[in-house]
Amino acid sequence: MPELPEVETVKRGLAPAMEGARVARLELRRRDLRFPFPDALVDRVSGRTIIGLGRRAKYLLVDLDDGNTLISHLGMSGSFRIEEGAVSETPGEFHHARTKDEKHDHVVFHLEGSGGPRRVVYNDPRRFGFMDMVRRADLAAHPFFRDLGPEPTGNDLGAAYLADRFRDKAQPLKSALLDQKNIAGLGNIYVCEALWRSHLSPIRAAGTLVTPGGKPKEKLGLLVASIRDVIADAIAAGGSSLRDHIQTDGSLGYFQHSFSVYDREGQACGTPGCGGTVARIVQAGRSTFYCAACQK
Repeated sequence: MPELPEVETVKRGLAPAMEGARVARLELRRRDLRFPFPDALVDRVSGRTIIGLGRRAKYLLVDLDDGNTLISHLGMSGSFRIEEGAVSETPGEFHHARTKDEKHDHVVFHLEGSGGPRRVVYNDPRRFGFMDMVRRADLAAHPFFRDLGPEPTGNDLGAAYLADRFRDKAQPLKSALLDQKNIAGLGNIYVCEALWRSHLSPIRAAGTLVTPGGKPKEKLGLLVASIRDVIADAIAAGGSSLRDHIQTDGSLGYFQHSFSVYDREGQACGTPGCGGTVARIVQAGRSTFYCAACQK
């Protein structure tokens, strides 16, 4: 499943092709993805101008000039492809590479703009992604968003906020961080990485980072900083690859994130002087990678 940095990279890659463009025609090649498309979606999008692209958690937001916002979630295998003349590129850097097999092209934005006609194609082999439409003014109240916590890079995320959320919680720390009501958009990979950076065990109780009086302990402040840093580093790496790794056929080169613990079971811990080994355990049905020697 693409995580927040991947979706942010997709947004930044699509922006030059989509922002300011007029949707001459929206083409749906099937009736549904994970869920049915909204009623009259073709008529509601065709003819509209895209005034901006945004992101909330792992959702891509396409703002139209009539006050509506198209919501897109990539699911497990979704991607967008920009086609302009003979050039094709797929914005986004994913841990698992995306396909360009045209039989999985399900949605096509036929665009007109100052740069000439182009197509933005949504491809999704597993069809686990989905799209919806909502008035921009009603976005925060939409079922996808109304219970989401603050963004991991936003000003609302701080040690005091997490102390209030984690106080007296026996829930494992990793599970608490993956709870989208606490922090929006954090996923399995970057939670593992942030916990490693802050030397915190994924299995310790979340409440152990809070004093009896409800104040954040020093380690909680370190965790917040680690979350911000690991997300920022991943976004920066994706942006760099967009600029520097466009191949001759116009496709984006695959950027291999430099993970410190994720998917590194049995390898040496990278913490200087640690000497431990990265282990894999399963929490709530998902793989957790961590070093028991230095993450306490």
